[in-house]
Parts: sequence; C-alpha cells; structure tokens
Amino acid sequence: MSTITDLTTETFADAVAGDGITVVDFWAPWCGPCRAMAPQLDRAATLRPQYRFAKVNVDEEQALAAAFQIRGIPTLAVLRDGQLVGTASGVVQADQLVQALDQVAAADTQAA
Repeated sequence: MSTITDLTTETFADAVAGDGITVVDFWAPWCGPCRAMAPQLDRAATLRPQYRFAKVNVDEEQALAAAFQIRGIPTLAVLRDGQLVGTASGVVQADQLVQALDQVAAADTQAA
C-alpha cells in the first residue's frame, strides 16, 4: 500500500531532505483536477515505492505554495536529493509520471 504524506511548512524540509526522489503534489480540496490527480498519484506511489510521495494543501500552506511559485493546481514538483528538478501542472497520468521519475533517477545514477 502506498504512503502519501501530507506536508506542512514545519514538516516540508525534513520530508524532502536526503537522497532520492520526492514528488510533491500541490493541490486544494475544492479543485476538480486535483481530485482527478489524487488516484494517479496513489497509483504512481504504489508502482514506485522507492520514491517518496507527498501532498501540500495550497489553501493551508500558502507560504510553501509561494516558495515554489505555484500559479495553478494541481502542480507536481519533483525533487532529487532535496533539490527541485522540475514541475508539471495539470493532471499527469500515473504511467507518465513513473516514466518521468525513472528518467530522473537514471540521470542521477549516470551522473554519479
């Protein structure tokens, strides 16, 4: 079973720190596309348990949304070793997401 962590300003830095890939879904409960993204994120987390998956409610965590310059939701932010490597706005299918994450992980392995 997948684990998707809800992050706050207080928990964000520790949650994304360390080695590996972290995907953060910036969302809001009133957002229809965000609700469509939720099962895709759940499936991606199930398919790739080696990556960390998290969510940030932009209504409750406006400072985090501002720090990542979130202009539309849902927006996925991908971090590698705690550093932002890219973002994608809109609903992303789980298969596309895991393929992109695997490429990010492979690029990290090749650089090492």
